[in-house]
Amino acid sequence: MPNGGYSLLLEKRIKEFNKITNVDSDKSISIRSFIIGSISQGVSKVKNVLESQDVFSTINCLRKLGSKIKKIRQGQYEIYGKGLGSFRCRKNMILDFGNSGTAARLITGALSTNPNIQVKIKGDKSLNRRSMLKIVRAMEGFGAEFLPKNKFRFPLTLISSEMPVGIKYNAGISAQIKSAVILAGLFSYGKTIIFEKIKSRNHTEKMLKHNINAIKIKKGKQNYIEVTGKENLKAINISVPGDPSSAAFFVALCLLNNNSKLIIKKTHINPTRIGFYKVLQKHGAKINFRNIKEQYNEKISDIHIYSSKIKPLKVGREFFVSCQDEFPIMFAIASLLRGTSSFKGIEDLKNKESNRIKEMQKILTQIGVKTRTTKDEMKIYGNPNLNTCGKKIGVLGVLDHRILMSSAIISLLTGIKADIKNFETVRTSSPNFLKIIKFLGGKFEIKKAS
Repeated sequence: MPNGGYSLLLEKRIKEFNKITNVDSDKSISIRSFIIGSISQGVSKVKNVLESQDVFSTINCLRKLGSKIKKIRQGQYEIYGKGLGSFRCRKNMILDFGNSGTAARLITGALSTNPNIQVKIKGDKSLNRRSMLKIVRAMEGFGAEFLPKNKFRFPLTLISSEMPVGIKYNAGISAQIKSAVILAGLFSYGKTIIFEKIKSRNHTEKMLKHNINAIKIKKGKQNYIEVTGKENLKAINISVPGDPSSAAFFVALCLLNNNSKLIIKKTHINPTRIGFYKVLQKHGAKINFRNIKEQYNEKISDIHIYSSKIKPLKVGREFFVSCQDEFPIMFAIASLLRGTSSFKGIEDLKNKESNRIKEMQKILTQIGVKTRTTKDEMKIYGNPNLNTCGKKIGVLGVLDHRILMSSAIISLLTGIKADIKNFETVRTSSPNFLKIIKFLGGKFEIKKAS
């Protein structure tokens, strides 16, 4: 694939397939492994790392902060951790998180209680448009300062707390903010207590689980996470499993394609991450988890998918936290089902890499599918028998990997021509997306940006 910017051109419907594949490694776990490894004591070893732009942005930022990270071979790294509070940088050095909201929030958390930090933080055009209000407010609780005052979008200047003290924090639906609070609490005096009514993804807690003096979790109707500051962290040694969010696009392609079967190997099925699969199973999708194993505190499974007749999707707000990344591809699926699908509690999709409600509406309008939205609900009036003649999907200036991939899946399932600009953005999360599409039999062309 070309290194620079390019458009993806599609015009042919994919044929039936029966394949076995792996998908890209999990982005959330990959990013966390480097951050946690850098603040642990000793050498952490991580295999099967996702080598995507978001992960490289994380590595580059950590190296600028003094972390030694060594690539052993493809997908395998060693992180030479110097312990809590070991980040160092010259005053007003710039950290560029690229497109990665995960790196931005988690590294901000780790820096907020690290001594003697004054750093400028920023991202690409997409990340700079996203609100950082929640992370700023949470870190101000530890005593960190952000300049200019009352500005909640990058670029910002972060000044770490001189005397960080643990806080009590009521977590919302954001696992990134929760993780940032955990990381900030690790180098604060006293205890940080996190109350979690809605259980968001818990990879940070699982990766820190072996540090029993530093973190304790009491499960119940409301999770209670207790972080004790100033306790040394032990190095980690993990192999990163497949990403269920990246797998979702190929699951959709198989489910709605005629006479097809797909097995996706060694993908983690953390309960906080498989809302997409539960929703589809509930509505008739033939999806089975087989060969389930426990690996590095995460459940790993092969996912078996078969062509299915799916009922219109009725997705309540209780599913949002466990499948927020998959809503664009669920919107795509709903557009090709007979009947009306509804999605509630989706307001936070407006503050992702793009306004995902607005951008998917544009795409569905182009293919002749009607939608209706309110503040936090979307209805999609699906049509499995679209008249594709004369229609074309055009996506321009959208730097959101999940919108771009969803557009490609719609084109492959319908045969509607598509011209998807800036498709290189997909490398942020799924660098092997097109390689897998080609393996499944999808036809496409790549046109370099002029």
